[in-house]
Amino acid sequence: MEEEDYLFKVVLIGDSAVGKSNLLARYARDEFHVNSKATIGVEFQTQSMEIDDKDIKAQIWDTAGQERFRAVTSAYYRGTLGALVVFDITRRPTFENVARWLQELRMHSDMNVVTMLVGNKCDLEKLREVPIEESKAFAEAEKLFFMETSALNATNVNDAFQVVIREIYNNTSRKVLSNSHKSESALGSSNRVTLMGNGDGETVKGLKKYSCC
Repeated sequence: MEEEDYLFKVVLIGDSAVGKSNLLARYARDEFHVNSKATIGVEFQTQSMEIDDKDIKAQIWDTAGQERFRAVTSAYYRGTLGALVVFDITRRPTFENVARWLQELRMHSDMNVVTMLVGNKCDLEKLREVPIEESKAFAEAEKLFFMETSALNATNVNDAFQVVIREIYNNTSRKVLSNSHKSESALGSSNRVTLMGNGDGETVKGLKKYSCC
């Protein structure tokens, strides 16, 4: 079996019960579990794709949102290249806590992690407590990608993950190209580039905003 060209680590973070596990289940297995239980510690799924004829494997980590597991999950930020910070559009406190999650992400990982703000459960429009304009403004101020999703009906779920993974790939490709110009032997004899360490991608440029509904 051939090895992948790139291996990226992506984390899902946010308060408990915002739908992180169902977002991952929908993306990785096209499943949704109405009675899903709270994640204990950390779980992860791998997802493979091809970008520009390169084999990409994303390791997507689902971290527990409960406070009592915070000390356990903080170690898993190491090597993160991308993050989806998830809140529930029907519960305003989960949006208000996004700033704290961003602070933790930035404290435990590289400052240039590709980050997507995700307002989940957009199928529950009648119960909305967080206006989409407010989410967009916050994302723009923090230089984040933004998208509203529904794990229940799959709205924007694939797009949210793929935007993050593609942006990681773009940043990594630019770095590899820059290094190759400096030294023909920068990549050695192998084309494999495994990025699970310091994750020093470039700053996200050309902020894009996404929404649903």
